[in-house]
Amino acid sequence: MEPDVISSWAWVVWLGLILVFIIIEVNTLEFTFLMLALGSVGGLVTGLVGGPWWVQLVVAAVLALVLVLFVRPPLLHALRRGADPARSNVDALLGLGGTVTVDFRFGPGQVKLANGDVWTARVADGIAPAGLDEGARIVVTAIEGATAVIVPATDPTPEEAAP
Repeated sequence: MEPDVISSWAWVVWLGLILVFIIIEVNTLEFTFLMLALGSVGGLVTGLVGGPWWVQLVVAAVLALVLVLFVRPPLLHALRRGADPARSNVDALLGLGGTVTVDFRFGPGQVKLANGDVWTARVADGIAPAGLDEGARIVVTAIEGATAVIVPATDPTPEEAAP
């Protein structure tokens, strides 16, 4: 192909790249492919004003690099600034207190957590289940599948701490 043909049809390649980058960005939502799409727009504009294909490529690459390095980080920071700091799902259960509802004499027991959930539970490795009778206070240290890993609570409840 002669260079004039490449330069005259480069706009089709740029439009295709822009479309592909935007489709990927919609699925990833991390701004990297948005910056690549905007770099491709720079290459497209350079081609439309008459730049040769190699200049279009350089403009697109430099623009995309500048956007990824200098525009993307503040955008991500601004996006995450309003995020909900509350923990959710399994993370919200870690450190949560509760009481034993079925003791651990015959293996796994059952606990009722402070949020009202009832979980099958096992005592953490290295902790003796002695003293974890019904009504004993516990703290969740991990979640393994559908089982809460617990340890005995050491701090007194507000009722116990009151004189």
